[in-house]
This record gives sequence, structure tokens and C-alpha cells, in this order.
Amino acid sequence: MRIIRVVEYNNQWKQMYEQEADKIVQILGSQMIDIHHIGSTSVEGLYAKPIIDIMPVVEQIDKVDVLNKEFENIGYECMGEFGITGRRFFRKGRDTRTHHIHIFDKNCVNEIKRHIAFRDYLRTHKQVAEEYAKLKIQLAKIYPNDIEGYCNGKDNFVKYVEKQAILWYNNKRKNKE
Repeated sequence: MRIIRVVEYNNQWKQMYEQEADKIVQILGSQMIDIHHIGSTSVEGLYAKPIIDIMPVVEQIDKVDVLNKEFENIGYECMGEFGITGRRFFRKGRDTRTHHIHIFDKNCVNEIKRHIAFRDYLRTHKQVAEEYAKLKIQLAKIYPNDIEGYCNGKDNFVKYVEKQAILWYNNKRKNKE
């Protein structure tokens, strides 16, 4: 049984991302277009479950499937789409998860934008990040052994902030043009 832990920001998370990203780049090779550190561990100062979320963007998602064995060789479990069309999800660490990989096809523009906008919004809106941290800490106490309860408890907050983040992100990009 996995215990849900939400911990204080760890300065090592960025380095852990970079080390794992190097391995992923090697596996994906010419298929890879970009790679991003996403999720709470990518937001400096934010309390998080200590799991590094990594989002590579590739030319063609179906070409990733032939690489499953290479991901398994570096400790990942291949989960397929795992609820999101156009994604390949991998997780590392059975009972003590350390990394998640969310690989998206370059055509999954909305999914890619959603993750980056949410991350960037939390990075620049510290008060929202603090509210999110408080909610996660509270939910981890209420649902220490129930990941579904924990995720459901965050759902409304995350969806609301995502909408705000996407509007903010779009405006920011429009102003740069």
C-alpha cells in the first residue's frame, strides 16, 4: 500500500529531472521534439508528492510503443495511454514512485499547453501555489492511503486554476507576438 506524502520543496528535484531527462532523450532520439519538467516538483517552493513528472513531446506517438523495452530497462512500467488519448504514460518505482513520464504527440497541443500553462501559472502566481500546497497537505492527511480520494479532492481546484492558467498563458503569448 502506497502512503501519500506531500513534502516541502526539494532543491534536488531539478537535478533529478535533468538526470532522467538525459536518459529519456537517449531513448527517444530523433522522435523527440522537446522535453519539460512539469507538475508540482517543477515549481520552486511548492510542496509536492516527491515524484518527478516529465513531459517529452514527440513527432509520432505510435513510434514510442516500440521503445517500451528500453524504458523498462531503466526501471519504468509502461502503462499505455492510461486515460489520456495520444499520451504514453510510464511510471518508475513500484511502491515508492520516483518518476512519471507523460509522452505526448506534437499534435496533442491542448494537453501540452495545459501542462505548461499550469506549471508556469503556479511559478508566477505564488499565492495560488500556496493555496494549492495547503490543499495538498490537507488532502494527504485526510487520504493518506487513498490516491483516488486525494486526486478527487484536488480536482475542482486544479480544473479552476487550469482554466485561469490557460487564459493567462494565451494572453502572455499573444502579447509577445
